[in-house]
Amino acid sequence: MLCPDCLTPKIETLENSASENFTSEMMNRFPYDCPMRTRSRRGDPPFFALTVVVPLVTALLLVSSLPAGAAPRVAVSLKPLHSLVAAVMEGAGSPELILRGASSPHTYSLRPSEARLLEEADMVFWAGGALEAFLEKPLAALGSRARIVTLLQAPGVALLPARRGGAWDDDAQHGGVGESAPEEASADGHLWLDPANAKAIARAAADVLGQVDPANRGRYAANAVRLAARIDALDAELVVRIAPVRGVPYVVFHDAYQYFERHYALRPAGSVAVSPERTPGARRVREIREKIRGLRARCVFGEPQFPPALLATLTEGTEARTGVLDPLGADLSPGPDAWFALMRSLGGSLATCLR
Repeated sequence: MLCPDCLTPKIETLENSASENFTSEMMNRFPYDCPMRTRSRRGDPPFFALTVVVPLVTALLLVSSLPAGAAPRVAVSLKPLHSLVAAVMEGAGSPELILRGASSPHTYSLRPSEARLLEEADMVFWAGGALEAFLEKPLAALGSRARIVTLLQAPGVALLPARRGGAWDDDAQHGGVGESAPEEASADGHLWLDPANAKAIARAAADVLGQVDPANRGRYAANAVRLAARIDALDAELVVRIAPVRGVPYVVFHDAYQYFERHYALRPAGSVAVSPERTPGARRVREIREKIRGLRARCVFGEPQFPPALLATLTEGTEARTGVLDPLGADLSPGPDAWFALMRSLGGSLATCLR
């Protein structure tokens, strides 16, 4: 048993552990008959039982090394969403990205390393099951161990109903005008492609992070305000760049760009794939090729994760060009600037191919 006095040495003495007098200083803090005060042989200097003193000093060093106001461990599903959350967290912490590379969230399966990210997270941001079905079961398994933030449900986010792939008429391409907001399950999940939604995501992230991490609440709020100003500036830039091609028809590989198209008043004629999970068949290819010819579509856009040979088949015998649009930023480096690079890339690809 340790005597009571053994448990009450002044902590400030430990802070002088590097001094030459550390041992004698500490010995003077303990009663002479304390079992912690021992000598191995007559004349040897006193020492403390290592099983108590070393762990105590180590614990103090670990505590002192932790930063004040440390940010929570955050995981974000997709690169564009990760970019917005990373911008809100700048100066406080860095979120982890779950889905990397050119993989599609429509058909993805979690790797063990990605599952560990979820298990270790205090908070997880995702769009929602309408887009990321691969995360539904893993997130449900977390239970109350992490706070799950579904951004399709975030305040201020304006949702559009998912469109059926294929050829669209003018009414279908502008569907949703004057209609009530769709339920999450039937919504288009690519919400980050509308700058107004991007600002709503930033506000929601700042609010939720501030609740979990009050010490950094002010930083999150200020970052969200700065991020909104950057988004507005880029939005104004894209309006000017895209304006000359607003009325030019085009076709995309799959219907991922509705938010971008609606915001910038573009004229999509249809998508090649009815569903991103299914490769289009011969009938669908013929239908889209007829649409390309009939509308004199200027460009057919593929995506990095889909075969370019299909685009050549679609445009054969037409005057349409081919281009690439990427709603996820497959080739971009993750971080606070990725969303901006993604939006500039979309605007630049459209403006270049539709001229």
